[in-house]
Amino acid sequence: MGTTQLETVPEPKYWHLKTVLSEALDSEFAVGEILPNERDLAARFGVARATLRQALEQLELEGRLQRRRGVGTTVAPPRVGVAVAARHTWPGAAGDDWQPVDSAQSDTVPAAVARLLETAPGELMHIVRRTRVTEGQPLAAELVYIPAAAVPGCAEAELLTGPARAYAVLRELQSLELTGQDRTVELGSARAEDARQLDRLPGAPVLVVTTRYVSGGRTTAVAVSTYRADTCRLTFGESDAVALLAG
Repeated sequence: MGTTQLETVPEPKYWHLKTVLSEALDSEFAVGEILPNERDLAARFGVARATLRQALEQLELEGRLQRRRGVGTTVAPPRVGVAVAARHTWPGAAGDDWQPVDSAQSDTVPAAVARLLETAPGELMHIVRRTRVTEGQPLAAELVYIPAAAVPGCAEAELLTGPARAYAVLRELQSLELTGQDRTVELGSARAEDARQLDRLPGAPVLVVTTRYVSGGRTTAVAVSTYRADTCRLTFGESDAVALLAG
C-alpha cells in the first residue's frame, strides 16, 4: 500500500477520504480481509484519527465494511439484492420465502398501524412475527398485524405455540379474498427487538417496507418489514423473489 495525501477539496475531508478508501477497498482488499489499524490508516492518508473514524463509520453504514468486536474492521461482502415481489398474494402464500417465528395477541399496536387498519382503541390483534434469511444471513424482520375480528376462525391457534401458531393465523388470513394491496418504503432506525433479530445494534439504519392488504373494501392486514440497510438493496417487480448479488 502506497502513501496517499489528501488535497484540499470543497467537500468535507472525511467524505473525500471515504471515496479514497472505497477505491482502495475495490483494488487492494478482498471480501473478509481485515483492514490495517486506525493508526496506520490515518498515517497513510495524512488525516486525524477522528476524520478516519468518520469515513469508516460512513462506509459501514453503506455496507462496505463490517466492524466485529475482537476481530477488527473487515471488508463486507456485496449487498444482497432482495426482490420485493408485487404479486397479488397474502403473507405466507405459496412462493413466500419469509419464515414464521411466532404469533401473539395484543390490544396495543403502533399508532401508524392502527390508522391504516382503522381499528378502535383496545381492539384485539393477531401479531405474526416473521424473518427473512439468505445464505444464513438475517436480512429482514417482519410483523404482520391482523385484527382478530377479520379472522374469527383462529380460535384453535390459541392452543399452538411458535411457528405452528403463526402458520395457523396466516392460513386463516389466506382464506379471505385479497382485493388489493399497496406498499411504502422509508428509511428508519432498528428497534430493540428488530435489532436482535437482524444481529444489529438498536438504532442501526434500516429500510422499512409497509404493506397494506385489502379485502372486502377494507384494510385487513398490515405488514411492517424491516430490512438491514447495510447489507441489502430492494428491487421491485412482478417476477418471483430472487436473491441477487449487487456488483
